[in-house]
Order: sequence, then C-alpha cells, then structure tokens
Amino acid sequence: MPDCEHDILQTAIRRQWPSKPSDKAKRYVGAFFDTIRSGTKIIAKVNGNHGIYTVSIHLDKQVISAACSCYIGKGGGCHHCEALALTFLNDADQFSVVEQTPLSSIQTLADLHAYLQSTTLEALINELKTRGISQKAFADSIGMSTRHLSAIKSSELRHHYFHELGATKLACVWVLAHIKQAKKE
Repeated sequence: MPDCEHDILQTAIRRQWPSKPSDKAKRYVGAFFDTIRSGTKIIAKVNGNHGIYTVSIHLDKQVISAACSCYIGKGGGCHHCEALALTFLNDADQFSVVEQTPLSSIQTLADLHAYLQSTTLEALINELKTRGISQKAFADSIGMSTRHLSAIKSSELRHHYFHELGATKLACVWVLAHIKQAKKE
C-alpha cells in the first residue's frame, strides 16, 4: 500500500533543501537517532556541539516548517534541520512510523503517553478554540497566566520543554473529554 504522506513530505523537502549538504550539515547527515515519522512530520535527535538536539520538520497545508533545539534553530534555519532533511531523503526507512492515537481511543496510560507525545499543546489549544474555549479562558480555568501558557506552547514548537508541559496537555485533554462546548454568556 503506498504511503502518500511519505511521498508528499519527501517532495516538499526536496523543494526546500538542496540535495548537496552544506559543509556544516555534512557531519550530521545520517547521524540522527530516535528517528520517527508521524504523518508528514519527522522528528529525530542528534549529538551537537552543546549536547543532544531535537530536530523536526513538519509539512502542514503545503507549508513546511522546521525547528531545532540548538541556539539558532528556532525557525529551522540551522544546519541540523538541513541534515535531518537530507537524512530523510537518503534513508526514509530509518524513521519509525508512528500512528497518532485518536483522543477517543485512549484506554490505557500507554495510550495517553503516546497521545501526549504525538500532539502539540498548540494543536490541543486549537481544538479547544473550535469548541468555543479561548486560550485565555482555558488558562484562567487551570490557574495559569495566558502569558505563561503562550510561553509553554511556543517553547514546545522549538523543542524546549517546560516541566509543566505534560500536565498542561493533560488538562487540555480533560477539558476536551468533559466539556463539550463553552457556554455563551
């Protein structure tokens, strides 16, 4: 069975990054570990100059975005992102395919862990918004400032993680499971 998401992601990566790595990226091509692909997103880790970096590339609605936890990788313009792209193009089979667990299918703690790992806080907050629950209303309901919630959300997208990220995601999941629609005031 053909994997359309794989093919779409490879095409987008080929458009974004050159096939020949830059001098800085060369040493990282093929050096990634904990490589996974979920739909049109790839995530991996690599040993960098200042520790282990988490690097990701994601295609969403024909727009490709990348991020790295290195000091210059916030917007994905670093050589680690380039190396991840080329690693995927050279050997996509090294990326374990992970199917996203639907929220309605969570039955065990392992399912919950997999769901929280594969879903960003931003996606959960967007789902709350579709149910009429604003980011501010959610933050207020859990006793968190909207500014702090925004910091947690944006940091996760750059692979910098606050300790309370998991608990905040879990609070979102609880609200999504138990509160159907925000009341109109």
